[in-house]
Amino acid sequence: MKPSGEEPVLLAELKPGRPQRYDWKSSCETWSVAFSPDGAWFAWSQGHCVVKLIPWPLGEAELGCKTSERKSRGGKAETWSRGAAKEKTLECGQIVWGLAFSAWPAAEDGDTDPACAVGLPCLVLATGLNDGQIKVWEVQTGHLLFSLLGHQDVVRDLSFAPNGSPILVSASRDKTLRVWDLSRDGQQVQVLSGHVQWVYCCSISPDCSMLCSAAGEKSALLWSMRSYTLIRRLEGHQSSVVSCDFSPDSALLVTASYDACVIMWDPYTGEQLRTLRHVPLHSTLDSSSEIHTSSLRSVCFSPEGLYLATVADDRLLRIWALELRSPVAFAPMTNGLCCMYFPHGGFIATGTRDGHVQFWTAPRVLSSLKHLCRKALRTFLTTYQVLALPIPRKLKEFLTYRTF
Repeated sequence: MKPSGEEPVLLAELKPGRPQRYDWKSSCETWSVAFSPDGAWFAWSQGHCVVKLIPWPLGEAELGCKTSERKSRGGKAETWSRGAAKEKTLECGQIVWGLAFSAWPAAEDGDTDPACAVGLPCLVLATGLNDGQIKVWEVQTGHLLFSLLGHQDVVRDLSFAPNGSPILVSASRDKTLRVWDLSRDGQQVQVLSGHVQWVYCCSISPDCSMLCSAAGEKSALLWSMRSYTLIRRLEGHQSSVVSCDFSPDSALLVTASYDACVIMWDPYTGEQLRTLRHVPLHSTLDSSSEIHTSSLRSVCFSPEGLYLATVADDRLLRIWALELRSPVAFAPMTNGLCCMYFPHGGFIATGTRDGHVQFWTAPRVLSSLKHLCRKALRTFLTTYQVLALPIPRKLKEFLTYRTF
């Protein structure tokens, strides 16, 4: 794999239209963005208690003019459509902090009271709200399926089990994580306690064996998704950890912190494999500012597992190649809060404090055969299982990402 030196290009920027009414609950930030697992939908918490569900890809008009405005009209879904899919507006009633999609298997004739039509796969969107509620919506219809109650404060982040099971994990300012089973009418099945500060982020590993949570603490917590017990604390940051993500093969975990560093971990052993330091560019450094301008806000893996994207307070989107210690590309962005890769690669979505969402080009790469083999093996082999194989040491180092 050869990293691309091309800078990300802004393809489109969507701006919310001004709502007709303001109240004390409203807030303009785009705290979360999300693509559906199949890449057919994009969800945007555009502020003012509203989530937009937009069919993907965007239309030529939006991609051509770079900037497009979305207006809220009394809570009704937008009338324009592209093909069979229509853009929808979800009026959540509270500031929306967290978003997560999940695709459920098709309901069968024998199912009692299925949430979706029999014979059709069901795509749902969970929204984490300011009052501690979690509202779960059916995407095709825009209907509210569940209101999950239990958290005592803001639900900051949400993560569905990637294997398609209706297990949802929520992270809250009440310092807990909660596990919900939507196949049992949204029943709360576990409360995970261990953080002493607000929980900012949660991420379930693609193999569904582990859960990472990040709070306003210098350590991240790693949990077992099988027993819902704490596996270990990951200690190494010098300030609050605010974001985390697993690699597509579950072999790596990255955490981002206000200390301006991303740490890459082996989640099975707890070893630190690499530290990526965010050094401000001279053109963006304001020497009069007392704020640490490189404080990180968000980190995410690319779908093939060869790149990382980060958003920091120094007004830059950075793209990193896995084997390098410095970014391979930069893009200027103001007031960035979150980032997410398109599931099939090639694009990155970012959200801002202004309620805008931006779509950027991302490096497209043809994975090497050896990386594809590593990814396939690590999908079902832990680090300890790899180390126990009767293979040469250098091959073990490659398979466990020790060859940086």
